[in-house]
Amino acid sequence: MTSTDADIALARVVEDLTAEGDELYALLKDTDTGFWTETSSFKDWTVWDVIAHLHFSDYIALTSLSGKAAFRALAEEIAASKAGLKYVNQWLAQDGPSITGPDLLERWRNTFKQLCHALGAADPTQRFAWFGPGMKARMFATARQMETWAHGWEIYDLMNKPRVHTDRIHNIVAIGVRTYGWTFANRKLEVPEDVPHVVLQAPSGATWTFNDPDTEHRIEGDAVEFCQVVTQVRHVEDTQLRVQGDNARAWMEIAQCFAGPPEDPPAPGSRIPKHSR
Repeated sequence: MTSTDADIALARVVEDLTAEGDELYALLKDTDTGFWTETSSFKDWTVWDVIAHLHFSDYIALTSLSGKAAFRALAEEIAASKAGLKYVNQWLAQDGPSITGPDLLERWRNTFKQLCHALGAADPTQRFAWFGPGMKARMFATARQMETWAHGWEIYDLMNKPRVHTDRIHNIVAIGVRTYGWTFANRKLEVPEDVPHVVLQAPSGATWTFNDPDTEHRIEGDAVEFCQVVTQVRHVEDTQLRVQGDNARAWMEIAQCFAGPPEDPPAPGSRIPKHSR
């Protein structure tokens, strides 16, 4: 890939990331303020917690783009606190003891826009530090899109609103497929060598295929549902994905496309909203 091609590919992913953030911002912009304290089906996080987490994660990403030393210092500070989400609240409290949901939304929006601008201006060949392996800007933008999309589900589910999907989720599908080996290695499990063939129906109706089709291990179905499983938004049993073969079943039971220590997917039936998806 030439430098020009790399620049174009990065710009496309940053455009998708921007659209993901725009969608979530629009969803919450005119929301009643009382809604911010309601509890979602994700670890009992409130809507405020979800946006605070995204805001802080984007801030960490901005710090990484500014330099490895700054990121390492911040990462060590976070690890030393051992406070989890409470640390995010402490960080936010530096700017004031009480931040309303609408105020937090605007703060996240500002940080998010700064991040998108920084990613768009980044050197596509440079690798940036993160929790786990470092990433180039294109994968960095994909990872931020993935997390924004995944945490958006807490809010859509709580609102009981159907979600409109576009083919920009191809970025999330790709990172989900790419982290097949990571899912097992992160749990210190042997990575099954026969990688499942993946065939998915895109929101546009297109068919997306991945990996060698000459295998008995296969995953077929809706691309949105595949994204939900690899981001641990849904348990595979709560989808209509067709999973064939031991390797495919083992993967879908513990799939994790995000960095960090191993996380378990939600229990079957625990995150099914009233609407279909």
